[in-house]
Amino acid sequence: MPTSTTIADESTAPSPFAQLTLFAKNFFKHPKMLGSVVPSSRFLIDRLLNQVDWAEADVIVEYGPGVGTFTREILRRMRPDARLLVLETNPDFVRHLRSSITDPRLDLYAGSAADVQQVLQERSLGGADYVIAGIPFSTLPGEVRSDILQVTHDVLQPGGAFLVYQFSPKVTSHLRREFSSVQRGFELLNVPPAQVYYCAP
Repeated sequence: MPTSTTIADESTAPSPFAQLTLFAKNFFKHPKMLGSVVPSSRFLIDRLLNQVDWAEADVIVEYGPGVGTFTREILRRMRPDARLLVLETNPDFVRHLRSSITDPRLDLYAGSAADVQQVLQERSLGGADYVIAGIPFSTLPGEVRSDILQVTHDVLQPGGAFLVYQFSPKVTSHLRREFSSVQRGFELLNVPPAQVYYCAP
């Protein structure tokens, strides 16, 4: 269940129109890296994040936060003493996140999800309770996709979970090779409709 925090909301989110414009601009620049022309819907956010045990989550990782649609909601639900590490390769999104979210629980790394283990170690965060990802695994080079899935499996704490949303089901077989349990769902109320996966090590 979502929990309220005692930390004041320090996010200064730009208007929805400004975020949509930035997202759409980057979709047309890098369509294979985003997969959608608009950010995720509230329905998709809730479907994925309702799987998180917020009372127990100490360290959460997000791959490819984009304009921060999931990021802001994760911060809203997190405990005051929890940490959120986000990894983003797109310089436009990195600048946007750094200028619009000042929550001290957020740690933004400008680099690949494949670096997650190294970054967690450098920050003395240990493993992750949850990793949340919407990066388009189906369009990544095979070696990069395999590296990210393997390292994600390795950084999850016992009882942790990898929560994934995708616009193609092609990642299913790759997830099942890497994770012992993969549950699959579908969110129709999103543009485009999304596959959702709940994976345990």
